[in-house]
Amino acid sequence: MTARERAARPRPPIAESWRRARDAGVDAAVPSAPLVFDRDVLADARAAHPLAPHLPLLRDLLRGVADETEHLLVITDEAGRVLWTQGPRRTRRAAERIGLLEGFCWAEDAVGTNGIGTALAEGRPQHVYAAEHVAHVLHGWSCAGAPVTDPDTGRVIGCVDVSATVDRLHPAMAALVATAARLAESRLEVEMHRRDERFRERYLPHLSGMSGAALLTATGRILAGGPDAWRGRRLAVPEPGATITLPDGRDMFAEPLGEVYLLRPHAGRAARRGPAGAAPRAEGGPLLALALLGADPPVARVDGRPVPLTLRHAEILTLLALHPQGLTGDRLSWLLYGDEGSPGTVRAEIHRLRDRLGGLVRARPYRLDCAVDADFRTVRRLLDEGDVPAAARLYAGELLPRSDAPAVRAERDELAVLMRRQALDRGGAEALWAYAQTEPGRGDLEALERLGAVLPPGDPRRAAVTTRSDRLLSDDDAV
Repeated sequence: MTARERAARPRPPIAESWRRARDAGVDAAVPSAPLVFDRDVLADARAAHPLAPHLPLLRDLLRGVADETEHLLVITDEAGRVLWTQGPRRTRRAAERIGLLEGFCWAEDAVGTNGIGTALAEGRPQHVYAAEHVAHVLHGWSCAGAPVTDPDTGRVIGCVDVSATVDRLHPAMAALVATAARLAESRLEVEMHRRDERFRERYLPHLSGMSGAALLTATGRILAGGPDAWRGRRLAVPEPGATITLPDGRDMFAEPLGEVYLLRPHAGRAARRGPAGAAPRAEGGPLLALALLGADPPVARVDGRPVPLTLRHAEILTLLALHPQGLTGDRLSWLLYGDEGSPGTVRAEIHRLRDRLGGLVRARPYRLDCAVDADFRTVRRLLDEGDVPAAARLYAGELLPRSDAPAVRAERDELAVLMRRQALDRGGAEALWAYAQTEPGRGDLEALERLGAVLPPGDPRRAAVTTRSDRLLSDDDAV
């Protein structure tokens, strides 16, 4: 810095950023930002990022300014890794020399104070001019960045930045990128509200007749139930079957229900009794919830009441859930046993299953006479809709892993292949991490290597991924 610049007191956010850079051991002589994504990983990170659908909007908003004034538009993920850039050729050539291109990391602990990393660290828009950068190589640049927060999760998911050489950055650019970030957040909020409406349409009937019950999204937002003032309030995301405390202090039981949680009081729920052996029925009819992914032993829930299942009964319920129109005895026998089955054997199993579930299982044809929420069907629907992160959160493992029923095996194998492929190709860090916690994912070296490539350098999960990958490689070498 010049003597005049040294005499000037740095702005508070810049002083704080310098301290963070010093504590991270950033060298002022660093020649450029580090490359962290190769081409394949970059393509996957782009496809999985929630800002990808809104990229045309951001480009249209900022392209004219960037092109006319030789500015570079930069969009990163939450870790400051550049996913997209837009700008004239001359500016891109200059940016290439400092690593301000796709695949490079601009976090503060990688390159020191800068408009991207400092905005992400501070959680609010920042501008960094010339010698305010820690790295000497950046003193000829100025930049303005604004973080983008996902309204659903409340977490920062990326940064919108405009950078230029010192003599080119317009003073109004900081306000412009802040406006662009807010616009992206508003589009994300519209998407969130559309999902919420679909959830309410799908799951609100299950609240009918339940006094004090509520719906909670998988991200911890209260979706329905309780006073209007609770709508959208964020709670800690519960573990399935765990207890969660509402804002008024009541403890509720968290029951997984597709993409949401049904929060029920532990006692005192208003309900009416159904057929002999059936659970208490809410006014909208009973709900049969099947959580069969990775389940051993399998368990069903009827209006929240757990019903232990034998493997054969779980197989029958799986097939009836897959065929809501019903199955004849011959067809169900073939799906369960192949050529060795007989309708008589099926009738005996159905009789025992009806003893456990009451009138929820009907005959002629065999079918389920109730609302059904099956985790494996929800995962398949989410994959069909392209919501890989949500599917990965629900995919607790393979469908009935001990089953030898031909039709269940076919469904299990097809769903496992779909889940793995989409997690690898379109999942991103969160989906890959969720998949890696399942039984097949724990031993999937390709998934672990991809996860290690997309996790930020300081992410605490990297240690577990590295350890597990090394162990798998050691096992391969031993063989």
